[in-house]
Amino acid sequence: MSDAELLAVILGTGAAGANALEVSRQLLQHFGSLRRMLSAHRAALLERRGLGPARYATLMAALELARRHYREALRAGPAMSAPAATRQFLTAQLRDRPYEVFCCLHLDNRHRLIQFEEIFRGTIDGASVHPREIVRQALQYNSAALIFAHNHPSGVAEASQADELITRRLRDALALVDIRVLDHLIVGDNHCLSFAERGLI
Repeated sequence: MSDAELLAVILGTGAAGANALEVSRQLLQHFGSLRRMLSAHRAALLERRGLGPARYATLMAALELARRHYREALRAGPAMSAPAATRQFLTAQLRDRPYEVFCCLHLDNRHRLIQFEEIFRGTIDGASVHPREIVRQALQYNSAALIFAHNHPSGVAEASQADELITRRLRDALALVDIRVLDHLIVGDNHCLSFAERGLI
């Protein structure tokens, strides 16, 4: 099925003078792609013919189901032995955020996912990260290891000096309570940068 056909199934019905498939095609044409449509601001979507609050809620529910599907794949096995699943999950969670979000994957001693948490939310170009809060939360979940992740709303997945500095500070703080930092992933437009792969951890 095409993107328009799948979208029509989710919408269910059309609007006056247009069936669900026609409404779907118009939406995709207006926004340019499925991804741009689903990441558009609520007000921009509600302006379009055939979309009201109920259908908007249905679209957001479908998107959240996809995100939870990726989370289940992580829970099924060790996060570090399934890097593709980890990256898919983080990309689905973070790629289209218009602001920076700093997250933690809390892992047990077999590196299975305990909990995914959004810790700090920032502006378009940064989020303040506080080591004390991350240590507190890691102890609360009884985490044996952590993977950090944050997005770059610019779409460029490159590590800044600030990214490297906070990663070292977090690693050192967590080491004091015997919790390992396995990786820090930066999510860009269509790419995830791994600090571990770059030798930065």
